[in-house]
Amino acid sequence: MTKLLMRSPQISLLVIMTLVFGAHAIWVFQSGESLEKDLLWQAYLFNILAAETILSIMLRIAKKQKDHLGFIFMGGSLLKFLVFFLVFYPVYKADGEMQTSEFVAFFIPYITALGFKSFILLKSLNQD
Repeated sequence: MTKLLMRSPQISLLVIMTLVFGAHAIWVFQSGESLEKDLLWQAYLFNILAAETILSIMLRIAKKQKDHLGFIFMGGSLLKFLVFFLVFYPVYKADGEMQTSEFVAFFIPYITALGFKSFILLKSLNQD
């Protein structure tokens, strides 16, 4: 399984994020809500695009300068949080408070992508 993930990590990330989105969307529909509520699909799309970009940069750098991988990883995470606070947070706080569903809509894809990138980073650092 690990070899498959390492062979094509960008595709693996996309598949994992799509599966998590599908499960999340089913849960939202069963709750009687819409995917438009809480910017759900936008949060997933942003996290997928950002994670794919960061992962691609990490994998390119892993071949040449492993010493810089941690900086790319942390910088990418910082950038994702910055976008969250500039784009998503104002929309979530527009009514004066952040609902649990709003928090979950952004942080499930964030944590999923973070976990996957962490796994790939560790595997990249241990290869030689």
